[in-house]
Amino acid sequence: MKIYTKTGDLGETSLIGGVRVKKSNIRIEAYGSVDELNSWFGILQNIEFHNEKDHIKQIQDTLFTIGSHLASHPEKAKMKLPELNEDLVKQLERSIDQMESELEPLKNFILPGSSMENAYCHIARTVCRRCERRIVELGMNETINELIVKYMNRLSDYLFVLSRYVTFRQKGEDIPWNALR
Repeated sequence: MKIYTKTGDLGETSLIGGVRVKKSNIRIEAYGSVDELNSWFGILQNIEFHNEKDHIKQIQDTLFTIGSHLASHPEKAKMKLPELNEDLVKQLERSIDQMESELEPLKNFILPGSSMENAYCHIARTVCRRCERRIVELGMNETINELIVKYMNRLSDYLFVLSRYVTFRQKGEDIPWNALR
């Protein structure tokens, strides 16, 4: 099977269910952003300064599942997709709580970049927030699973805490934001 089909050469693509839409469609933007985030998690998977590798792999699987839900036409798709459930959010919360139990309480806003690994976590966090915005925008006009928005919201929290946790494990320090110098 060839990787190229030439069916998208005029700026359209097919959703699961066969419906053709413009590549600029908000649904395409939403699942494309999730795909981008999943790629950033590929980088995070290779960071040495955390013990979240198994969970990050599970997050990548979940992001792929979310992408498949977003890539499906709400009425026309007949394919059975993997299910999303509340336990996925609970798993993020457990990881956040575990990492935070080892961290000093946050006393002020912090800036990204205490290390390259910390910066990667923050880039992933900002991409995650963009995904969330695109998914919310899609949900303004079409039905989407509410759990997707909840998961993405919690995932950005997870990434923020992971950034701090990586810094802690590297024996570094958060960079405080000094609003007035």
